[in-house]
Amino acid sequence: MAAIRIHDTRSGELRELQPRADGHVGIYACGPTVYGRIHVGNARPFVVFSLLKRFLEHEGHDVTLVINITDVNDKIYDAARSLGIASAELADEMTAHYLADTDALGLGRPDAEPLASETIEAIVALIAELIERDHAYEVDGDVYFRVRSDAEYGSLSRRAIDEMSQGEGVEGAERKQDPLDFALWKAHKEGEDSVWFAPWGRGRPGWHIECSAMAEQLLGVGFEIHGGGNDLVFPHHENEAAQTRMARDAELAQIWMHNGMLQFGEERMAKSTGNVASLHDVLDDVGRNALVMLFAGAHYRQPMAFDDMRLGEALARVARVRDAARSLVDGPSPQEMRPLRDAFLAALAEDFNTAQALGALFEWIREANRRDEPVGRADLVEMLSVLGLENLAESASDAGAEEQELLEQRQAARAAGDYAQADRLRDELRGRGWEVRDGPAGPELVALEP
Repeated sequence: MAAIRIHDTRSGELRELQPRADGHVGIYACGPTVYGRIHVGNARPFVVFSLLKRFLEHEGHDVTLVINITDVNDKIYDAARSLGIASAELADEMTAHYLADTDALGLGRPDAEPLASETIEAIVALIAELIERDHAYEVDGDVYFRVRSDAEYGSLSRRAIDEMSQGEGVEGAERKQDPLDFALWKAHKEGEDSVWFAPWGRGRPGWHIECSAMAEQLLGVGFEIHGGGNDLVFPHHENEAAQTRMARDAELAQIWMHNGMLQFGEERMAKSTGNVASLHDVLDDVGRNALVMLFAGAHYRQPMAFDDMRLGEALARVARVRDAARSLVDGPSPQEMRPLRDAFLAALAEDFNTAQALGALFEWIREANRRDEPVGRADLVEMLSVLGLENLAESASDAGAEEQELLEQRQAARAAGDYAQADRLRDELRGRGWEVRDGPAGPELVALEP
């Protein structure tokens, strides 16, 4: 099994992935706060870590991918209040949209998608442990983490502790022992309609403690990879790491892996600025293949421009792969082309460089197109499967018996001059997801874009 190295934000270096003794790899990635429909920038970590799981499984690892859903948060309270509905109702509605929108990416679901609202017991227990160890304190029903009690605080974001701000504004400032301290539990306030009971009073958890508890509950402490957008490094992930370190005397994760932001115009994509393109709208416009291809075409750690030109380039790459696949035959690929397949996998093993891997894939296609003899599709299907694009290698032979029968009926109708019937059968095939293309070798079925 080849060594796999991933950039670790905390050390600033590439670190070799070290699975547990049983070969298991746990990945936790921070998911959305469900106060609105997600934008295409929110989809980048979902795609990155879904594809990382595919690659690790290809390399023989047993992988558990956890992407949480934050359904208890100030933003949800504020959005629900402005709409005049219950916060739980808004969270449920937006969670359903999130699941549907990410389903449309066609990459499958994470192995677990915990809700903060369903993890309260574990959250309360973790806070209680921090209080017991004197790393947290209660004031008037609020509980705060004592930041300066962690000698390693700031090691993830590599910031000087006196230059930090938790971004909590003036909320609770008069109750904090130190302005750096952050909320683990927030006492119930008027207008907040979702509350839970804890030993220190009615209220609800802070954002950071939610993820620490959900990650530990599903993956244990010291799991392999904690991921998310690089906008979460501070304060969210810094605080997650500190909470677990002080409660468990151990690091939450071995490697902290962060993806870059999408750039929409001159700024990063963010709901807070209204600078967004909704995921469901983008999928409706260009389909899932183009969007997955777009994400794969950039190194995950780098910021990525998102505009019509880039989408057009991704659509062209999708068409190029699909057209190349139609000329291939079933069976193994030529042995002399194997180094290009190996280069594809080597690029992914070195900090999950999907952009470099795509370069190897397109070089494989160029080599296949140069050959006079038929080329087997096995290597291409393998590479595309790792990137979640295996449907681009589908051919007419992948269509079912019913579709093949409809194609034959269409041929018969055309031969008999019954073009109305031929058009009806063509439309029925299109409704089943197949386009009929008439070429010099006769009609063939080509899978439509999802």
